[in-house]
Amino acid sequence: MGNEINDTNAVAEQAPKARPRKVTQAQDAQAQILDAIDELFYREGARAVGVDAIVKRAGVNKMSLYRQFASKDALMLHYLAGREARFWKYFDASVAKHPGKPREQLQQVFVDMAERVGRPGYRGCPFVNIAVEFPDPAHPVRGVVAENKKQLMARLLKLATQAGARDPQALADGAALLIEGGYTATQTYAPGHPLIAALPQVAAAMIATACDAAD
Repeated sequence: MGNEINDTNAVAEQAPKARPRKVTQAQDAQAQILDAIDELFYREGARAVGVDAIVKRAGVNKMSLYRQFASKDALMLHYLAGREARFWKYFDASVAKHPGKPREQLQQVFVDMAERVGRPGYRGCPFVNIAVEFPDPAHPVRGVVAENKKQLMARLLKLATQAGARDPQALADGAALLIEGGYTATQTYAPGHPLIAALPQVAAAMIATACDAAD
């Protein structure tokens, strides 16, 4: 009887230890899947990448993927959420370089953008890319794309207003167009092309025209 109690206690002591391992494995699997789609969707396109490629890159099985994500749409939404967080981190870092100086902050956005998009392997704006892949405006990913661009315009308008532009909306519109054009140009011109490097100079001229005219 004493041995049976001891055996029962031993089992009871061991049982709780198994749960954290399962949770950790699930978290690891999700992280590996998210890393895989971040790389594959951006490099090859969300439509072109199938489940087999994802699980192979993530080093998990299909059951692990299906337990974590209900559909490919869910995967794409997670992908865009990660890309959006990364983009705003870049944007905020540019603004933070010039506290209280909105004109310099707006200029810095283009300085940092030119450096970032000019790197080898840059595949353009992930939101533009996925919008091209999914032309149906009712598709779930299109809502995320629209919201990202709406928030970008709002931030550009705020900086343009704070910078004292004579027509803040016109400056924000111009800045947004220059950003979108820069993204596209990285895919049609070779890495390191002078056109991409010219982004800060073009932005500076645009900002000066908009703000100096208001002085």
